[in-house]
Amino acid sequence: MHVPDGFIDAPTSAATGVVAAAAVAVSLRGARRELDERTAPLAGLVAAFIFAVQMLNFPVAAGTSGHLLGGALAAILVGPYTGVLCVSVVLLMQGILFADGGLTALGVNITDMAIVTTVVSYAVFRLLVKVLPRGRRSVTVASFVAALLSVPAAAVAFTLIYAVGGTTDVSLGKVATAMIGVHVLIGLGEAVITALTVGAVIAVRPDLVHGARGLRQRLKLRVNGALVDAPAADGARTAPVAARTSRRALWITGLATSLVLAGFVSFYASSSPDGLEKVAHDEGIDKKAERHGSADSPLAHYGVKDVEDARLSGGLAGVIGVGVTVVAGSAVFWVVRRRRTPDVSPTSTSAV
Repeated sequence: MHVPDGFIDAPTSAATGVVAAAAVAVSLRGARRELDERTAPLAGLVAAFIFAVQMLNFPVAAGTSGHLLGGALAAILVGPYTGVLCVSVVLLMQGILFADGGLTALGVNITDMAIVTTVVSYAVFRLLVKVLPRGRRSVTVASFVAALLSVPAAAVAFTLIYAVGGTTDVSLGKVATAMIGVHVLIGLGEAVITALTVGAVIAVRPDLVHGARGLRQRLKLRVNGALVDAPAADGARTAPVAARTSRRALWITGLATSLVLAGFVSFYASSSPDGLEKVAHDEGIDKKAERHGSADSPLAHYGVKDVEDARLSGGLAGVIGVGVTVVAGSAVFWVVRRRRTPDVSPTSTSAV
């Protein structure tokens, strides 16, 4: 879904740049209400994890692959405003360092991959958790559905942007059919990754998951040596779900997982073009694609320049990318948290 330079004309790219800048500004303000001293480090880790998993292209159809977009995952774990910032940081790192996603198309990519996916997924997620029984399983199910719908929504958004400012004369119907069709399949992969990740974090630190705030568990009573649920009629018989690990252990585990995924597992990712690349080639959207402004970067195309061994080159690039992203993301969220006013509650956006 990373749009290269030349797919969208300059006026439309500039307009989406304005939209993206406004959304980032709003998100910086909104993230102050979502982040505190406990969740700010998690937000930087989420950005690094999204970067790592985006390197793992998975096959979805003959000659086509897909990868995580991450908007749903970020919104559910750290909140919708912080989620927009997480994905935006990833896109910025990818564009500048790895020549992935055009620099003039950065506004298009943030609008499509950060804003649309986050807004759509979080709206669907909040709707589902209101109607489903309140529990861990419901949060995981809602995460799956929200992530699934966010990817074709991004495909629709790209189609609309292309309709306004596409640089090639290709039938809009063909673009829409091809984009939505393949990204429904990619959405299934997105949904599985999102649900598994959210479920894993909830299992050990439900108090840190933005979408699970307020989640409670039934207290147990010991009766004749056996544990039984406390009576449901007494509201005092419930308590917040307990944490099973420390924040530091969660952070170290998440960072180690990201490094392994980007530095080792990524070598075995599918080499087939992703959904947008495949559609662009088949339909002729890429006829006016331009050379990337960062094509000469020492990390361009996820390889370290002058390192001949492909596995080592890709692995080093992935590790560097995770490191740079976690540092950049953590710095942004640390500054945002420091600017947070004392009377703002971190739970104030849980029902947005």
